[in-house]
Amino acid sequence: MHELAFPLLVGLIALALAFDFLNGLHDAANSIATVVSTRLLSPVVAVLFAAFGNFAAYWLVGLHVAETVGKGIIDKDAVTPAVVFGALVGAMFWNVVTWLKGIPSSSSHALIGGLLGAGIAHGGFTVVESSGTTKTVVAIFLSPMIGFALAMLMVLLTSWLFKGFQPRRAEGVFKSLHLVSSAAYSISHGGNDAQKTMGIITVLLYSTGHLNGEFHVPEWVVISCYAAIALGTMSGGWKIIKTMGTKLTKLNHHTGFSASTAGSIVVFGASALGIPVSTTHAITGSVIGTGAARKASAVRWGVAGRVVTAWFITIPASAAVGAVFYTLTKMF
Repeated sequence: MHELAFPLLVGLIALALAFDFLNGLHDAANSIATVVSTRLLSPVVAVLFAAFGNFAAYWLVGLHVAETVGKGIIDKDAVTPAVVFGALVGAMFWNVVTWLKGIPSSSSHALIGGLLGAGIAHGGFTVVESSGTTKTVVAIFLSPMIGFALAMLMVLLTSWLFKGFQPRRAEGVFKSLHLVSSAAYSISHGGNDAQKTMGIITVLLYSTGHLNGEFHVPEWVVISCYAAIALGTMSGGWKIIKTMGTKLTKLNHHTGFSASTAGSIVVFGASALGIPVSTTHAITGSVIGTGAARKASAVRWGVAGRVVTAWFITIPASAAVGAVFYTLTKMF
């Protein structure tokens, strides 16, 4: 057990919730880019709609992801308050950089990177939990690929199913389906992303002796994290929404529904398996898949390439910053 003054404990929890807020702000595009770019909802209504979906995950999604982050990435007995601080600063630094640049990078993997960097700086590579880390890294590659394939399939299948419909009637049906699929994605986003912060706060409480009994996520932590990510989503990350909704490919209600549906299948599936998947990777792969289903030239591959490059450097960059800030805490 590591001793930590109560005001410092409160400060670290507040920092974790600030990251959760920033996560919602950064990842608002995941939930609402398709409905905003197709003018299904106004931007203000869309962020309120997505924020409600984020919090609704409290009643609908289990806590498997929180447990993976809390004890499945770094050995929970090796985590110290300094490791938590380094992890959060590393993740927040990368989130701010990509937010200012309008790049839809992964808040999830920024946090995982920060945790790995700070944890390794503290105890070496032996503190890394291989099972949880491996499935998280594998998901970096698989989630956008699965989203891409599912979205392409959705576009092709629904195009065939609705080929006998009048265009106006089909458009009306897809409007309703698009709204439902966007709600599903908002719930899946909250259910996966908010839980990463839950895991960080829980392992902090465990390491400082403030968690009684077995390793578990306290109810107040669950509610606080869902509220923080919902408030962040309400603030909206408009630069990233523009990239996601208009710069990768042109969306309509049909393709918006297909992208949101494919993305939510990926994220709900990952949450059930306890994998802290990137909701950004899932929806970006799905959006690109809808464009590719029409024709390859419908996708702006140059923009997509820059997004993918950011994916690859997210964990190393945030890990480096996490390690630096962990080291700085040991110098004072």
